[in-house]
Amino acid sequence: MSTAKKQNPPPLAPWQYEIGGVVLGTGSYVPVGDIEGLGAPATRSQDTDNPNGEGSSPGRDFYGPRPLRFEAGIKTPGDPVKGADILARLERALDAPDARTAPDGRHVLRGRWPGHSTRRMYGRLRRVETTSTATAIHGWIPLDVEFVGLDNPRWYDDELSELTLGLDQAARTTDMDRTVDEALGRPATCRRTADPEHRPADDRPGWVTNWGDVPTYPSLRVHGPVAGPRIWNTVTRRLLELDLSLRGGEWVEIETRPRTCWALRNGSVNVANDLSPVSRLDLFTLPPGRSEIAWSAVDPSGTARLEVAWRSAYTTL
Repeated sequence: MSTAKKQNPPPLAPWQYEIGGVVLGTGSYVPVGDIEGLGAPATRSQDTDNPNGEGSSPGRDFYGPRPLRFEAGIKTPGDPVKGADILARLERALDAPDARTAPDGRHVLRGRWPGHSTRRMYGRLRRVETTSTATAIHGWIPLDVEFVGLDNPRWYDDELSELTLGLDQAARTTDMDRTVDEALGRPATCRRTADPEHRPADDRPGWVTNWGDVPTYPSLRVHGPVAGPRIWNTVTRRLLELDLSLRGGEWVEIETRPRTCWALRNGSVNVANDLSPVSRLDLFTLPPGRSEIAWSAVDPSGTARLEVAWRSAYTTL
């Protein structure tokens, strides 16, 4: 899934939000008066009426899109030029072709509430409207901004977690919960760790942690040379296996996120038909908490590796 291109997104303080590089909220040039839609999104129920009696049969309740409406304003007292520039940046963010016209394109809304890290949502920026220009000459431009969360209404960790696994199970990761680098770097002596909560199993290289409260969708990439790769999660018991071979320098990229489920060889060749019948991309998720990713394959060189990337998923900002 492509998103509007941004470089070095600004850090956010509590009660701040960011769209297209423009910071909104407390302490910014775009104070926010009210936000609608931060609660639970509307549901699409599949209830069916009882044709021969009262009541109805409950079906499945699915979430619809999550519209978020910002009642805000650009506030640059005595500097109408800066106010006009901020408005133009918001308009350019909405107009970004990668996010606006591509079917898989998405804008990114980032936000932070007190006590939480910065989180993000994928969707479309649908409206940037000036409700009045009467005071624009004084640097005050009231705004009506609407962002619609699509695909699923989840919030994701702004920081990407990554894990690399070789077939020899020597791993490295940026997930702060893991102790693999520490374990591999200490001398090979049998001494008790100073951390009373530390257990030998903590040094297993495939641990992944979803810090959120709902399952999240990982991205996976297998680098050759390798044949017949099989990837599984030891907690969910979900399996992905590919009946193919990769030469050195080749790779297969597997995306499991909603509306972006694919398996591509070298970024262009569809190899979804090489997935086994039990390989359900839409069900291969990382549950909340800690789980373990493992994989196997045929690799005479011992240089093949699996890369896993994910963002922790939350129900709320």
